[in-house]
Order: sequence, then structure tokens, then C-alpha cells
Amino acid sequence: MSLPPCPKCQSEYAYEDGALLVCPECAHEWSNNANAADEQQISVKDANGNDLFEGDNATLIKDLKVKSSSMVIKIGTKVKINRIVDGDHNIDCRVDKIGPMMLKSEFVKKS
Repeated sequence: MSLPPCPKCQSEYAYEDGALLVCPECAHEWSNNANAADEQQISVKDANGNDLFEGDNATLIKDLKVKSSSMVIKIGTKVKINRIVDGDHNIDCRVDKIGPMMLKSEFVKKS
């Protein structure tokens, strides 16, 4: 079975990692099956009822304690949404000055 080249950098060295295809040269991940259509249909709303999408920016509306740490992420902290996933913590994002994290959509508002 031949895998398609990376859509971002056209590398021919893509490999499968679970349901995703991964490019080892640019670290781009993409789906190449029918599950991609299901992922696009996940609807996530912020605290104000606005739809959230991959690539959106948002801000926290509440102070959040980081699990297994004494750190607290303050209200108004900016987050960059990397991916919308199905589950309890449905936003895979990058929090300013903290790093990658999974958050619940009910604690952010679109900015």
C-alpha cells in the first residue's frame, strides 16, 4: 500500500500513526480516511455560544488550577486552539507562557 505524500511539504516519507498520517520532515499530521469527515462535524461552542474551530484564538474566562501542579492559569490568558477533539476536554490548545494543554470549551471565549 502506497501512502500519499505530505500535503504541506510534499515529502514522500509519510507514515501511519494510528488513524493519522504523519510527515517526519515537517511534523504535519493529517487524516486520509472517512474519519476525517467525522472530525470536521464535531461542533464545539465557547462559554458565550460561539462556534470554535481549529486555529481560533480564545481567552480564559476563569482561573484554572493545573492538575498535579500548584500553578494557576489566570483569567484573560490567551490560548491558541490547535485541534477540536471529542470528549470531556474537547480543546487541544497552546496556552501562552504555559505550553500545550487540553481544556474544556466552557472555560474559554472566542477572541
